[in-house]
Amino acid sequence: MSSFFYVLNGKKIKRFLIVMAAAVFTAGVIYVETDNVTVFSEEAPTAIYSVPTDKKLIALTFDISWGDKRTAPILKVLEDKKVTKSTFFLSAPWSKTHPELVKQIKESGFEIGSHGHKHENYSSLSDEEIRKQISTAHTTLTELTGQSPKLIRMPNGDFDKRVLQVASTLGYKTIQWDTDSLDWKNPGTQVIIDRVVNKAHPGDIVLLHASDSCKQTHEALPVIIDKLRAQGYEFVTVSELLQQGTVKGKEVRDQALGL
Repeated sequence: MSSFFYVLNGKKIKRFLIVMAAAVFTAGVIYVETDNVTVFSEEAPTAIYSVPTDKKLIALTFDISWGDKRTAPILKVLEDKKVTKSTFFLSAPWSKTHPELVKQIKESGFEIGSHGHKHENYSSLSDEEIRKQISTAHTTLTELTGQSPKLIRMPNGDFDKRVLQVASTLGYKTIQWDTDSLDWKNPGTQVIIDRVVNKAHPGDIVLLHASDSCKQTHEALPVIIDKLRAQGYEFVTVSELLQQGTVKGKEVRDQALGL
């Protein structure tokens, strides 16, 4: 009877230890996942709007999709103000028809990213067509600049989770912005200046344009540069900004956000 009692309790103890081990493992997994670290799946790609940093760094970015009258004046302002670092997102068709301006941007030392091929909302396309649009632009820009772009801003700022995923598999980071200058609306030079200067913050990505539809950007830009410098800001490329730390993404939005 006594030996049976010890055998019975030995089985219960063994079963108890197995249950406890499983509970500890489960608790460990839950703890890890509450810190947004998972060992079972990779984090989904996100669009980058800004980079958290205490340093007064800011990235001026310029989208170009058509025209040849606004790019040169903007490049002249950057040269005159000795801004040697900014990022230009170029559409492939524009780049192909304006190789001399692409060359000027590159030789000025500015970073070149992709603005896609056709200027349409990629969220409305199939996965295959999204891949084709990004790949076609990639080939064009690589041939014209001799460098493979790694950053992309989607036409109209439009994307969904599929677009982000396809871009990521092609080696791209999708770049958005935290400050929209609204220069694409031509709201007035002072409005553009105020929006950028008042909204600017460390790690900010600023949306500007160098397409012909934006007629006031080159007038607002000198004042923007002077005022931001007076606040202690240093101008950097988007890639340099990304080196500062963990990027800040936002919930995926499906609507168009700019031009």
